Amino acid sequence: MIASRRPAAAPRTSGFASGFQRTFESLGNYNFMLLWVSMLFLMAGTQMQMLAQGYLAYEITGSGAILGYINLGIAVPLLTVPLFGGALADKIDRKLLIQGAQLVAALLALVLGLMIDAGVIAWQHLMIASMVQGALFSFMMPARQAIIPQLVGQDRLTNAMALNAAGMSAMTMAAPAAAGFLYDWAGAWNLYYVIAALSFVAVLLTGVIKPAGDPTPKKQTAMMSDIWDGITYIARRRMLIVLLVVALLTTVLAMPFRFILPVFVVDIYRQEADSMGLLTAIMGLGAMVGAMYVAAVGRKNRGMLLILSSLLSGVGLVLVALIPIYQAAAVIMIVLGMGDSGRMALNQALLIEMSDNEYRGRVMSIFMLNFGFMPLGTFPAGLMIDYLGGQAVIGMMGVGLVVVTALIFVTQRQLRGVA
Repeated sequence: MIASRRPAAAPRTSGFASGFQRTFESLGNYNFMLLWVSMLFLMAGTQMQMLAQGYLAYEITGSGAILGYINLGIAVPLLTVPLFGGALADKIDRKLLIQGAQLVAALLALVLGLMIDAGVIAWQHLMIASMVQGALFSFMMPARQAIIPQLVGQDRLTNAMALNAAGMSAMTMAAPAAAGFLYDWAGAWNLYYVIAALSFVAVLLTGVIKPAGDPTPKKQTAMMSDIWDGITYIARRRMLIVLLVVALLTTVLAMPFRFILPVFVVDIYRQEADSMGLLTAIMGLGAMVGAMYVAAVGRKNRGMLLILSSLLSGVGLVLVALIPIYQAAAVIMIVLGMGDSGRMALNQALLIEMSDNEYRGRVMSIFMLNFGFMPLGTFPAGLMIDYLGGQAVIGMMGVGLVVVTALIFVTQRQLRGVA
């Protein structure tokens, strides 16, 4: 008599180990891992360059107005160029577009380093560089986001987008501090050489990526026709419109606080610049925690999580307005960071998942316009602060975000039901 064979018992995995594996499951895909690591290098260089150009511009001119112009330079292309970048991402090879933009970014940093080293740099050069940087991101980011489903598939898309958000948050915390140290220790020119090197590494890493073939034939049509086709595609799909409107409203109401934070640090908390740096770092930590949670959850109740993330941001703003204490603000920054990153990661993942592959670049280009529209919230808030004070203005924005979130919850049943 032959003994019956029982299937070997599966190895037991602790809940913690299982959750850890699920959180980082997209990194098991070799191609996405390369894209993710290249993003870390690219974002480190970008964050360093934003700090370096601000310091350098103020050193050259001593003018706050010129510093404002240079910071505005990166926003102007974000209102115009993304539509063309998205259309191009759906028209040509996305990897090629990413590589081209990264290479130009690396060369731009190298040229600026050489100009600083030679003593011929002027604020006008930094202004031009800022505008070029904004244009490069407008072309590159829709392609980077749209290529992710080709690497990880639909099932791991939310996980991959959340890990992207976590990596960006980590670089937002670490890179500016490293840039400040390098600027003081080695000089602005050497910092720009480091930025160029980081961008070149990103080029090398993405060069190895082999995305799955795109089964959709590329149409040889005019650029403006492609842009209009993308807009009409979105207009015919109610859920895409809902997600884009949610993104716009929450961005206009939630994100300006980051730019208004100096008002709280100086006038309300009576602290110095280093305290603002700490609050920003804590917010980045909260953003990383929120993104990691989204990565661990995966494809579960994502519509409700998106709504709750928006609510979390609104509640955080209200608490900041009600409690004018620095130590309390340090805790509230974690709540704000979690809300912001959870909302952004989930919104992008759902937009990409609900779009057909041949339109994903254009859909993400419309999403990127949010960053250009951010001044719609920041500028009036700044004007109102002079009359009402920072606490009142941020409190109104927080209440507004809570009300908007409640309306979304009540009226958007389809969004609530998204798994």
